[in-house]
Amino acid sequence: MAEPEGPEDRKPQSDEARSAFTPPAGVEQPVPPEEEHPTSEFAVPKGFHPEPAAEPEGSAFATPSTYSVKQAPAAFTPAHGIPLAKLPVDAPWQDRMRTMLRLPVSERPVPEARKEDESGPAVGRVLDLTLRIGELLLAGGEAAEDVEAAMFAICRSYGLDRCEPTVTFTLLSITHQPSLVDDPITANRTVRRRGTDYTRLAAVYQLLADINAEAHEVTPEEAYRRLADIRRNRHPYPGWVQTAAAGVLAGAASVLLGGDTTVFFVAALGAVLGDRLAWLCAGRGLPEFYQFLVAAMPPAAMGVLLTLLHTDLRPSAVITGGLFALIPGRALVAAVQDGLTGFYITASARLLEVGYFFVAIVVGVLSVLYLAVQFNAQLNPEGALSAVERPAIQIVAAMVLCATFAILLQQSRETVVFATLNGGVAWVVYASIAVTADGSAVMATAVAAGLVGLFGQLIARYHHTSSLPYVTAAIGPLLPGSATYFGVLAIAQNNLDQGFASLAKAAALALAIAIGVNLGSELARLFMQAPRAAAARRAAKRTRGF
Repeated sequence: MAEPEGPEDRKPQSDEARSAFTPPAGVEQPVPPEEEHPTSEFAVPKGFHPEPAAEPEGSAFATPSTYSVKQAPAAFTPAHGIPLAKLPVDAPWQDRMRTMLRLPVSERPVPEARKEDESGPAVGRVLDLTLRIGELLLAGGEAAEDVEAAMFAICRSYGLDRCEPTVTFTLLSITHQPSLVDDPITANRTVRRRGTDYTRLAAVYQLLADINAEAHEVTPEEAYRRLADIRRNRHPYPGWVQTAAAGVLAGAASVLLGGDTTVFFVAALGAVLGDRLAWLCAGRGLPEFYQFLVAAMPPAAMGVLLTLLHTDLRPSAVITGGLFALIPGRALVAAVQDGLTGFYITASARLLEVGYFFVAIVVGVLSVLYLAVQFNAQLNPEGALSAVERPAIQIVAAMVLCATFAILLQQSRETVVFATLNGGVAWVVYASIAVTADGSAVMATAVAAGLVGLFGQLIARYHHTSSLPYVTAAIGPLLPGSATYFGVLAIAQNNLDQGFASLAKAAALALAIAIGVNLGSELARLFMQAPRAAAARRAAKRTRGF
């Protein structure tokens, strides 16, 4: 039992226990005001945020010792992002799709999402249709960027976003990824055979315009039907017309270089023989290299025959005229255009193809000239270089050359007239600078080719089609046939320095043509608005983006 408390147990505690500053029992200690906190020399100043503890040296998370955000070098992409290209509302679909392809993927506008009750076409059919149309365009000679723009436009017209087309010289590929978590779907197609038929190319562009137009709702089934009709379409000109056109082209080129009526017919005969021999080789399945080699031999043989007969005619004009139809001008323009737009693999392949064709022409002509030198044929390149100024006759000859070139390219009859006029203007500009003003031939060629590309692009925008029918034939009078022949002749006569110098001039003229055509086309798309006729027909589905 506890004992009761005594008086000594109830005596008061010390003064500290009864201090007036001590809170009663059960009351929390108040927080002292901030200004009463003692300061220390180790305290962090107000407003300063200490850096996190550094990682040990050699750690993967350690910040480099020389790194500083404020002193970091400027990145390639500006901090405010890449500016978006803005096009007018009435811009053709080619311009809009090409602009989108040149934008980063993250900056491209997204098509309008479909409604929940609206089911789009099957992805596989759309991709297959896209590849088949791209195959026709690439086989017809279109540049890689134009083919990608067409493929991109088809996919977006049918509501497929996140599609990436890829075009090389012989392979077409397209990838569609429905979302970031779905597996991508990839399809490809190989282009094994090429042919020149600009009527078929124009029909493909008409189909593309209808697919991208608001006024037309082309289903994949209808597009497949129209595509089959395009493939079955017969050429507008039979074989004998093409052979005659090749002869007239060579004759017109010889007159352009100073030949008379007799030279015209001799050059035409040589070109006809070369064309028939090339067709014979093609029917036997020989590669195009040997077709070009065989086709270049008859014109050279006709020129050598005139030399052996000691006539007053111009054999150089005969040989050069036969080369005009063989020089692959469009392939060279497409190769340079692919290189300027960033398709370096395709550009390299096209340039290699042009190089092989050029070598085939040189070997064919050189073989005949070498035999002529063995028979003491007096082939004098110096006498052939004398210029003949006949403005009216040469303008008519240049226009005839363009018209026959357009027939060889299987163009429609409506486009032949525009190509002929465009080529006539190009020759007038070239002769004014190179002959009348005694200027540089390379500069004159570049300026004339630039006007060809400019006018051709404007006409193509007006008719909603490709610019190839209005450009390829129009550059015919500018092709470096004379420089090629004189270079081969100098090599045959063992003048290697002079021969390679002339061949280098031919290459410079060819590059001037290609760069001029490309620059003229880009200027037309950059500064020119769509013509009123093109603006009246809305070329794209605005509700599907861009």
